[in-house]
Amino acid sequence: MTALEAADTQAGVQARVLHELEPVVAENLERHLRLAKPWHPHDYVPWSQGRDFAFLGGEDWQPEDSPLDPVARTAMTVNLLTEDNLPSYHREIATRFSRDGAWGEWVGRWTAEEGRHGIALRDYLVVTRGVDPVELENLRMDTMTSGWDSGDKTALQAVAYVSFQELATRVSHRNTGLATGCPLAEQLLARIATDENLHMVFYRNLVAAALDRAPDETMAAIRDEVVGFTMPGDGMPNFRRHSVTIAKAGIYDLRLHHDEVIAPVLRFWKIWTRDDFGPAGEQAREELAQFMAGLDAQATRFVEKRERARERAES
Repeated sequence: MTALEAADTQAGVQARVLHELEPVVAENLERHLRLAKPWHPHDYVPWSQGRDFAFLGGEDWQPEDSPLDPVARTAMTVNLLTEDNLPSYHREIATRFSRDGAWGEWVGRWTAEEGRHGIALRDYLVVTRGVDPVELENLRMDTMTSGWDSGDKTALQAVAYVSFQELATRVSHRNTGLATGCPLAEQLLARIATDENLHMVFYRNLVAAALDRAPDETMAAIRDEVVGFTMPGDGMPNFRRHSVTIAKAGIYDLRLHHDEVIAPVLRFWKIWTRDDFGPAGEQAREELAQFMAGLDAQATRFVEKRERARERAES
């Protein structure tokens, strides 16, 4: 088989699976709408704490205004800027999936729900003076101008990726809320994390259905997305440095990524016990197993190194 013929075959599989998943999308959309509870961003913002900035005769932001420590400010900013890139994410899933039928209805609903997250986080941070609003706006402009591009992912790779990414975002939001020391911020981020969990379940269920319909191709997509996983904030200014700060604080690190994001989703899909893979699927599973073992070892080394650093700091 030539490379062109292989590409045509792969495209045919992708199109077939997308079509066959349409009723699964409709079923899970109905489930999602039944479980999702309405909420309003303005309810989570302490408006009585707000005051004018210099433009309206008040005072501009000063570091001492913020009730958040530097780590919490960093995590809140990264979380918000990640949410700000929603137009890019909408483009990614709308072009990978469809804007018609159940797929299109889901894309619209998902986008609307995600939009609330950035609204609520920004209002909270500006009203409480948690971060410098000028710097935040400059970062938003830079981040959205750059946008986010996942490359040439297939539809199966895209749905596998978001299964992990939504769960990773849930973990990050939930732990950021705990790190703020503010009960209201914790409540807000827990609310956002609940949305992210429902989104994860939706995508996770689609991948489970895809595994039944195209096991080898879906297994290969899962391997690709686990091995090449990056958070959607990867392109924002200073993301790598901020990620180190967040990891050192235990908000999101390799151990959490392995134990609370990747491993449980793989278990749900019964990746290690399925018996319907052909040679290509078996190879992909073996490669995934090798990667997971390496990730586990890397996570252990990171945690041990972090603990040693903490002990030195406390001695």
